[in-house]
Amino acid sequence: MSELNEQGNLLLTLLADGEFHSGEKIGERLGVSRTSVNNYIKGLQGIGVDIYKVPGRGYQSATLIKLLNEQKIRQLCGYDNIKVEQIVDSTNQILLDQIPNLENGQTCIAEYQLAGRGRRGRTWVSPFASHLYFSFYWYFDSGLDKISGLSLLVGIAVVNTLEKMGIQGVSLKWPNDIYYQGKKLAGILIELNAQATAACHCVIGIGINIKMPPEQAKLISQPWADLNALMPTGVDRNELSATLIKELQYLLPRYEKFGLTPYLPRWFELDCFLDKKVNLLIADTVTTGICRGVNTQGALLLEIEGQVKEFIGGEISLRLAN
Repeated sequence: MSELNEQGNLLLTLLADGEFHSGEKIGERLGVSRTSVNNYIKGLQGIGVDIYKVPGRGYQSATLIKLLNEQKIRQLCGYDNIKVEQIVDSTNQILLDQIPNLENGQTCIAEYQLAGRGRRGRTWVSPFASHLYFSFYWYFDSGLDKISGLSLLVGIAVVNTLEKMGIQGVSLKWPNDIYYQGKKLAGILIELNAQATAACHCVIGIGINIKMPPEQAKLISQPWADLNALMPTGVDRNELSATLIKELQYLLPRYEKFGLTPYLPRWFELDCFLDKKVNLLIADTVTTGICRGVNTQGALLLEIEGQVKEFIGGEISLRLAN
């Protein structure tokens, strides 16, 4: 897979123009044999890149590939610590492997993830050049004390970003999902490198559905939404990435200083389950109650038989009750 990562990245850049390229010329550019070129083409086709082969003309991408542009993202957001990859195992893992040699705001964005991760060990479906696979590093001097509400703050940052892009009607589901009309639009996975009494290294993973290919949609078991359905004119992933980086760079220092308290009104405004009957799944146990929002630590507040109880962390899932 690592060889596909390196050579596949070069081949994708070559094919992104939508023109025909002969196997011989591709081999010269990559410094490999025609047989290797054919193998790399098959590898890219295996991850969902639609490539034509026409005898006498060579290889061509079936559609014009609009790749992420690292330089453009840097220019749009005003930050330089951004790396755009094409094929990676996981954007989160790339940053985790570089701790503690990172500076706040280091960002990794990819076109495709071979092993994208979701919450609770789930696989995050990552079709090529279709969505946003985004990871962002932040270091908290205050340690684990501030982390419990971090996914809520990041959720707010994602909604703020989408609204600045002209997308309205997006809501939040505790603790780390972004919804549109009851369907999942985006998800957050925060992974930590920390000890209880020491500073905390955080890698904030964000996946946003932009244009879901039909074949990949079959792999998803829950209702989903994508930005293309909300914005028929299309979404510029470079602009989306830059706007998200600026929003995180703005909110995270304030969150570290003031905590979640200043952002609770915004959460209550966006909470798609607020004051609704829900089922809380903890391991094999189902608890039913009325969602009353969250507290300053980011804990879910659930009213059960007239009493409001707090729930946070662990293997918890929230579902709308019948």
